[in-house]
Amino acid sequence: MTLVSRVSGLIRDQVYAAVFGANPAMDAFLVAFRIPNFLRRLSAEGSFSMAFVPVLSQYREQRDHAAVKELVDRVAGTLLAALLALTALAVLAAPWVIRVFAPGFDADGPQGQLATEMLRITFPYLLFISMASLAGGVLNSYQRFAVPALSPVLLNISMITAALALAPRMEQPVTALAWGVLAAGVLQLGFQLPWLARLGLLPRPRWGAGHEGVRRVMALMVPTLFGSSVAQLNLLLNTVVASMLVGGSVTWLYLGDRLLEFPLGMFGVAIGAVILPHLSRRHAAADPDGYSKALDWGLRLCLMIAVPACLGLMLCAEALVATLFQHGRFTAYDTRMAQLVVVALSTALPAFLLVKVLAPAFYSRQDTRTPVKAGVTAVLANLVAIALFLALALTLTGAGREAWAQAGGDLQAALKALPGAHACLALATAAAGWTNALQLWWYLRRAGVFRPEPGWGRLARQLLVASAAMAIAVLALLSAWDGWTGWHWSERVWKLAVLVGSGAAVYAAALWLQGIRPRDLRH
Repeated sequence: MTLVSRVSGLIRDQVYAAVFGANPAMDAFLVAFRIPNFLRRLSAEGSFSMAFVPVLSQYREQRDHAAVKELVDRVAGTLLAALLALTALAVLAAPWVIRVFAPGFDADGPQGQLATEMLRITFPYLLFISMASLAGGVLNSYQRFAVPALSPVLLNISMITAALALAPRMEQPVTALAWGVLAAGVLQLGFQLPWLARLGLLPRPRWGAGHEGVRRVMALMVPTLFGSSVAQLNLLLNTVVASMLVGGSVTWLYLGDRLLEFPLGMFGVAIGAVILPHLSRRHAAADPDGYSKALDWGLRLCLMIAVPACLGLMLCAEALVATLFQHGRFTAYDTRMAQLVVVALSTALPAFLLVKVLAPAFYSRQDTRTPVKAGVTAVLANLVAIALFLALALTLTGAGREAWAQAGGDLQAALKALPGAHACLALATAAAGWTNALQLWWYLRRAGVFRPEPGWGRLARQLLVASAAMAIAVLALLSAWDGWTGWHWSERVWKLAVLVGSGAAVYAAALWLQGIRPRDLRH
């Protein structure tokens, strides 16, 4: 189901690139969409899920169905009330919100006004998708993984329909995407409600600030507001800085990030969704051995996916971006700019995937403080890295010195004139990702709740050999095929299919020859 969701998301992004290209208007939409989407990941899918699922799992283990139903009702009512207030405030204060999150936009100019208008349309999406995330958390806790995993397809279908059918009929075509976002929130919530009804857990929202379970969820949720979404917070900080760069930078960063979201969403989110309720049950049942073995399985599986994906994305960045996005208004120059983002972010793909397992390891034990400590350090590392990389680009490169001279010492003007400045932001995100993952790993080992199973040295050797074989095969094909941006789209498609298929086949064959079988991937 997650694969279907990610493939449809890829098609959605292709439609974005072909219909709208990379320009200030598209940047304005991405900012207007990223703000509620960031809050969704921060609260609904991040801190809320990490706090709610362990409490719900404990209620299931220790109490009857009526108590579980009351918990769901009270949590739904309290969450809904908070979201209604937040949405009303954001809609009223939209111009000021845009000034905070996109200071590079001229607030009184066309781009700033367009972003404000679209934010007022997109922000209510947060209310509907947060309630949908609550429904998904309940379903995941009852091992109903397919429906929550499939519901994002509705977002992609809604956005594609808006871009192709609604945009040509609107005075400002890109605003059609904002209406598509709002419609998607309603659809995703409605899609999951019948499945909750089958479990006898369809919420009847009731205020529950005084309910014991709601208080526990809130106590766990407040610290995790920061710790569970470090990558998203860093991405939002990068969006703030990117709004000060040349037009199109926000779009290049978005599309580059979306290519990484494919392995992250396909495998990382799927593994995280499965492992959190499992770890929560093992902790609630006082089963430390089962808890440690589940962690070991998750970490091994993440590395088996992340290492080849990291190499593959770095080597095939130009081929992927050109094939998937270089159509219509998305030019060869846009391909080169987005390629820089893919290469930079790919260096931290293993870290991003490992966090999908490491963070739930703490939240399942209702330890919310440790990820916050790691998150604070990671965000600070991102800020320092942004300043450092941009300073180095301006002072150590010829293009940077030329941009600085032309700007007459004006930093923002120099950054707008610096080619590839957005890649510095992607590198900073990668540095922050590794900072976060390594800290979580160290804290987990120090706590003594994870005891690695035998065979890690053998696995490292197997992954190294298989990844090297894959890289050699991919490089051999790339040396024979050059000039991806100049080919017709049909030629790009079949060559990319051969490139990716050959790399995947060589990697799988190398693992097989070293003794790894599909049964080894099962917990």
